[in-house]
Amino acid sequence: MQERQVTIGDETFTLDQPFLVLATQNPIEQEGTYPLPEAQVDRFMMKVKMTYPHPEQERRVLDMALEETTRAIRPVLQPQDILGMQEVVQMIYIDEQVRNYIVSVVRATREPSEFKLKDVAPLIEFGASPRATIYLGMGARANAFLNGRAYVTPQDVKDIAMDVLRHRMILTYEAEAEEKTSDDLIRELLTAVPVP
Repeated sequence: MQERQVTIGDETFTLDQPFLVLATQNPIEQEGTYPLPEAQVDRFMMKVKMTYPHPEQERRVLDMALEETTRAIRPVLQPQDILGMQEVVQMIYIDEQVRNYIVSVVRATREPSEFKLKDVAPLIEFGASPRATIYLGMGARANAFLNGRAYVTPQDVKDIAMDVLRHRMILTYEAEAEEKTSDDLIRELLTAVPVP
């Protein structure tokens, strides 16, 4: 994924830009899926949870499925449009205070006691890696872009924190016994880390 290439046998192929990997995970059924090692899971920028659609959305899905399935598919963007948007996202300003806030949020997953979360510390076996810090910054920039801003706010960081951090935290058996999830702990961390 990170190398943006695939190797088949002894031949390597570079993949075209824009390059994106999406993976799905069905938590109900494990047959045919295998848990990835933490180092591989960490390479995914986000883990986005999908819930069931609202009734109106589900009705639309039903209507579309029951209608003729030979609808023409029309592109809404060209690859160069996506590459241009990616360039704009990279130019979005992140103030020093917001950068420090990002580091603090990730650090809180590793050292919750530093943020007066002594009750949380025994629930986290391993916190998020430095890759999480990078992805939190990148994701906050993208969130600002989607909200039509040329600068990142702490709220942008908070808005994507769950998706960037949830799969990077390894919880203890004590957390499981208390039925705490990584999302529960991230909410507590975001409340405790001072916002600039």
